[in-house]
Amino acid sequence: MRVVITGGTGMIGSELTRNLTSDGHEVIILSRNPEKKAKGIPAGVKVTRWDGRTADGWVEYADGADAIVNLAGVNLSGGRWTKRRKEEIISSRVNAGQAVVQAVERAKRKPGVVIQQCGVNYYGIRGDEKITEKASAGKDFLAQVCVQWEASTAGVEPMGVRRAICRSGVVLSKNGGALPLMALPFRLFVGGSLGSGDQWLSWIHIQDEARALRFLIEKESAKGPFNLTTPNPISNRGFSKTLAGVLKRPSAFRVPAFLIKLIFGEMSIVVLEGQRAFPNKLLDLGFAFRFPQAEAALKDIYGA
Repeated sequence: MRVVITGGTGMIGSELTRNLTSDGHEVIILSRNPEKKAKGIPAGVKVTRWDGRTADGWVEYADGADAIVNLAGVNLSGGRWTKRRKEEIISSRVNAGQAVVQAVERAKRKPGVVIQQCGVNYYGIRGDEKITEKASAGKDFLAQVCVQWEASTAGVEPMGVRRAICRSGVVLSKNGGALPLMALPFRLFVGGSLGSGDQWLSWIHIQDEARALRFLIEKESAKGPFNLTTPNPISNRGFSKTLAGVLKRPSAFRVPAFLIKLIFGEMSIVVLEGQRAFPNKLLDLGFAFRFPQAEAALKDIYGA
């Protein structure tokens, strides 16, 4: 296969690249800073420059590609959510998606599938509700970011290109994302639950994230939204205790919600609220998780 990945130098893109190249597939990564971010990319992978807004310079790679995987978007936790930061979060995602549509339009041989990354934040704040892919979108900022992100590549479908949307949970990896930040207080012996601790954490091991993305690339019947989360969401309190056990640290402290809100502002919703999501469609298609339980996933990540 030939797979084009936008935002492919990030944590998820790098893992997907390793997964694909280990089986001899061709991967082309689009990056705004290819010289700076090419470190750690497997040999033989082409990293090419793009502007994050148009198809200029990479249509030739989209032409006849087996898949385009759109992961591009600025980091949600890159700073407080000022008005300007919010605009950047949205525009980086929408612009990248529109560039994918533009590339598909220009391609003489249309790609086999477009995989659109998103998150379970799409569903908004739902408390204890069991969320499947049939649930409606939420109304908060993150939910509306997801709505616009997903819609940005909808234009490929009228051109006859299959599209699968990946609503990922918290992706667990020691190489980036939320886990290193979550683990730091425990390493310093001051770890514990955040806020009430009752909020749900829908999560997925980085290997299963990459495997699920590849599964959706290869499964021709895979269309529409898919929750990329394990079948076993866990409360923040439960995850904290599990993480503490794997790291052999106490979990005696609790960070009050007001303090988190004071430090992070509106961005605190990322850790103080959550979704109880289930991967029904993924399971129905026959995908098998390698790490369905949090303890086994964390032990694998930390070599415990």
